[in-house]
Amino acid sequence: MKIVIGNAYRHYQEELESFIEHFDSTGHTIYGGERNTLKTFNLVEKKVTIKAFRTPNLVNRIVYNYFRDSKAKRSFTHAQKLLELGIGTPQPIAFMERSNALSFLDSYYICEHIDYDLTYRELVHEPDYLNHDDILRAFTRFTFRMHEAGILFKDHSPGNTLICKEDDSYNFFLVDLNRMKFKSLSFHERMENMKRLTPKKEMVAVMANEYSKLSGDDELKIFDTLWTLTSHFQMKYHRKRRLKNQLFFWRASK
Repeated sequence: MKIVIGNAYRHYQEELESFIEHFDSTGHTIYGGERNTLKTFNLVEKKVTIKAFRTPNLVNRIVYNYFRDSKAKRSFTHAQKLLELGIGTPQPIAFMERSNALSFLDSYYICEHIDYDLTYRELVHEPDYLNHDDILRAFTRFTFRMHEAGILFKDHSPGNTLICKEDDSYNFFLVDLNRMKFKSLSFHERMENMKRLTPKKEMVAVMANEYSKLSGDDELKIFDTLWTLTSHFQMKYHRKRRLKNQLFFWRASK
């Protein structure tokens, strides 16, 4: 097993390795899926979150073993880069990788746990959420700041930014970090990056208004571009879901 630990947490190596060794039978499960599992563990006076990236397919086992960084390593290095650029994310602690002589097995990313108040998803599903407009505009400012810092967060979707209230302001923390690029972003790349956030036209209008104030770009241009991209994404997303449901029904009826 390969383990890389941040300087501030190196004296916890034994505890961190124990978490991974007993990952399946200990910890508190936040999310358990076919591909990934998310759990929290108590590390002395802190709570930490561990994301387990399960064993990939045969091709990716070879790819991750020899040619490409694992998802856990990318999450760790991307988190460090985000903090250097002044963009919020839970403090990275460590990553671990397991492999044998033939192929890559699995990997784990460990970060500090954040008790958050909401995500963008609540803004989509609860239009009457307290201070909805203020939070949406603050989120848009955070997104603009991320874009200005040259961060292309490929999983910029409703559940991947944790939002914490602090008096009359809001702090934002990116999670699910393995798919990310650092580069100067064009106008179209910025709009493309926001297309997965909401299917609601009125929310797109608010974001376009706020983004326009910050970027200096024409508000109508932002809205038209973002709404067109959003509409196309939603159409493809729902078509894909319909096809999946039809396939599932066909298999179940056989």
